[in-house]
Amino acid sequence: MSITPAKRMDQRLKRLQEHLKRENPALVDVVDKYRQLDSVAIKLGLLQQGESYSTRISWWPLISILGTFSAGKSSFINTYLGVDLQRTGNQAVDDRFTVITYSPDGQQQTLPGLALDGDPRFPFYQISEEIENVAPGEGSKIDNYLQMKVVPSEQVRGKILIDSPGFDADAQRRAILRITDHIIDISDLVLVFFDARHPEPGAMQDTLEHLVRGAQRRNDSSKFLFILNQIDTSAREDNLEDIVASWQKALIQYGLSAGSFFVLFNDKVAVPVQDEKVWARYVAKRNADYERILTRMDSVNTDRVYRIIGTMESITNQIEQQAMPNLQNLLARWRRNTLIWDAIAFGTLGVLALILSVSLGFWQGGSFTPPWTDLWGSPLLAAAVIGIPLILALLLHFFIRNKVAKRLSKPLSENEVYGSLLSAFRKSTGTWRSIIQTTPSGWSSRTRRHLDAIRDAADHLIQRMNDRFTNPSAGQASPKK
Repeated sequence: MSITPAKRMDQRLKRLQEHLKRENPALVDVVDKYRQLDSVAIKLGLLQQGESYSTRISWWPLISILGTFSAGKSSFINTYLGVDLQRTGNQAVDDRFTVITYSPDGQQQTLPGLALDGDPRFPFYQISEEIENVAPGEGSKIDNYLQMKVVPSEQVRGKILIDSPGFDADAQRRAILRITDHIIDISDLVLVFFDARHPEPGAMQDTLEHLVRGAQRRNDSSKFLFILNQIDTSAREDNLEDIVASWQKALIQYGLSAGSFFVLFNDKVAVPVQDEKVWARYVAKRNADYERILTRMDSVNTDRVYRIIGTMESITNQIEQQAMPNLQNLLARWRRNTLIWDAIAFGTLGVLALILSVSLGFWQGGSFTPPWTDLWGSPLLAAAVIGIPLILALLLHFFIRNKVAKRLSKPLSENEVYGSLLSAFRKSTGTWRSIIQTTPSGWSSRTRRHLDAIRDAADHLIQRMNDRFTNPSAGQASPKK
């Protein structure tokens, strides 16, 4: 017996909760709240059976590293881990996404992409299906796109690090960019490396366009850290500030005005300049920025819990404050346009019927006297005379409402943060939905109460997290009343 999508998702969330009990018990209850939010969204049509908002985020702290092959990503990763894990060089040395996780047995090894695609604990579970959707025939080649490396480095204990390939392989471009989109969406921190030796970010055009597209609809743009690497090459001219400013200007032209900017270089390959003051200034700037980067990377464990809870509350708000108002406006336009076209169609048919009846002589002395008047004694004929035009009128009405709904649905998105507005609109304009209904399908005061309860639960979970890290009352007793 085949397992339904809903049952499969339920099993996946149960396994997630079992794992969280061991890794992060504070998040176990959050999974149940996501279940409740899923139920509301499925009722509204924003999600389909077997879908869940909980699968659109990573339940483990996730840091992704993007950049071209010459930007020094691999060297940075090796330095951070304290292990020579990633190959380095001036040419593209790896064309796959590498998911780096902690090895509890002290062994370092590489596992195929299937290890990620088939494990619901990782953020690439069933990513092969998404690859197949954008690049037919490529979904079965998951090992061409993903690999997992486990390493005995304490730096990745309790977190996931993702190293991305370059973006120069045309044959795999769509699939690679699809995975990049997915990584950006679920990451807690995104490190974007640029090569300071190149004056313009031309090779990063694809990545920048995807960053801009995502930043336009997200409220977490602060998670982007833009890193200008190999900045030591500018020490001879002593124009560090000018180079940083030119790169910031280039990014702004792409539409990226948020995120922090840092500079780095590798001591192993850097060549100090003779001016010791200039070199000392470069080293001090590099060291300060590196420490700031490490601080942000170390904080993702705590940030992840807040982000997961915050994402749930954000989706709840977006359903009520964005999805439903947009859907109600669409339904109002759908009703109005349908009724207008109904009036035009039936008015036109009425005029044509009148002209036809006059030409056939059905009007005598101002009275409508068709030839079948004498046959009204037959119930069957009476039913046919009344029923057939009524059925035709209903068919015409449903044809019009479906056409209007299809036209209005063309610009709608299926990939909003809160789900598919297109699917919700289709559900609210379905055949069995009356056109006089003014509220979206599944939307009611009871649904609002469910959303309010989820918001309240999110606030309580945040307060519980705050209690672990701070005491607003500073240990003072509450004032007596």
